Amino acid sequence: MGKVDEHRSPAVRARGITKSFGDVVALDGVDLDVAYGQVHGLVGPNGAGKTTLLGLLLGLAVADGGRLEILGTPVGRTLAVPQGVAGFVDGPGLYPSLTARQNLSALASLGRYDADGATGVDDALEQVGLTDVADDRVRGFSLGMRQRLGLAAALLTKPRLLVLDEPANGLDPAGTHHVHRVIAGLAADGTAVVLSSHRMDDLAALCSEVTILATGRVVFSGPVSKLAAESGELDYRLLTSDPAAAHRLASETPGLRVTPGRDPAQRLDADVLVVRGPVPAVDELVVRLVRAGVALRELAPVVTPLEAAFLALTGTGSAPEQIGQEERTDQEERTGQEERTDQEDLR
Repeated sequence: MGKVDEHRSPAVRARGITKSFGDVVALDGVDLDVAYGQVHGLVGPNGAGKTTLLGLLLGLAVADGGRLEILGTPVGRTLAVPQGVAGFVDGPGLYPSLTARQNLSALASLGRYDADGATGVDDALEQVGLTDVADDRVRGFSLGMRQRLGLAAALLTKPRLLVLDEPANGLDPAGTHHVHRVIAGLAADGTAVVLSSHRMDDLAALCSEVTILATGRVVFSGPVSKLAAESGELDYRLLTSDPAAAHRLASETPGLRVTPGRDPAQRLDADVLVVRGPVPAVDELVVRLVRAGVALRELAPVVTPLEAAFLALTGTGSAPEQIGQEERTDQEERTGQEERTDQEDLR
């Protein structure tokens, strides 16, 4: 097969993908297109099929039906994907008793990466910000540090398709910014990135397109800007220099209404007003406040447009971040159990 024209052929093309586990339908006719140089977000409630789809892209499972092409190569009914695919699902697989550098060296040796095909262990550690702890055992790493080491392991192969499951899981703001910069840099160099995340800020910061799954089906796939636009009416938190005047002006603005209760996060602040309506109506309120000489100190959606669209499309009662927190707690418990088992084995 000749070299794939990466400017015309997508890195991932899926059509009608189905996958079942016994009586449970994990994927039901899923279509997906991911272009080279694109960061594509995958989001959905628990049980939506995200992990199954990521597993298919990494060759950890095979589809029951449909057509799947990865890096221009049709993927059949065997556990195999073309060279150039890297990533992890449900946390990276690491050796707790080895150091970060030893983990990457072992993976490089197993993968037989030559000098031209590998980024280099030290370079990968530097890219993800783990140089200072390169010789520390992974057993003592936090969840966020493990995620970064998993990303470093993927970088060793210089992937053309990078598949990541919650890459910012467990990271502090500085670590999240660092990982975002690495992912954005890879996409800028032409790598296709598929990432699953419950964090809407990750999607907004990184993704040009997003696919939302619910009960194994695609309920939305397209640009993030279009998803945000489909969120409809939102609740906005409003803080001004004159709450009484703001309440009156909001009540008089067409298409806008003051909600009965205040923002739960601001229960102790009687000056906070919560209004509901579409963006044009909120814009009109701002104009009226300025004309009336009322200073606008804060205006922000109580729920971000992306979260609102997610809730509307999936019919869930929990925001993605709340769902993700449940999964992160489960993963942290599994990680702790693995560490305890490893320590017992060493005794």
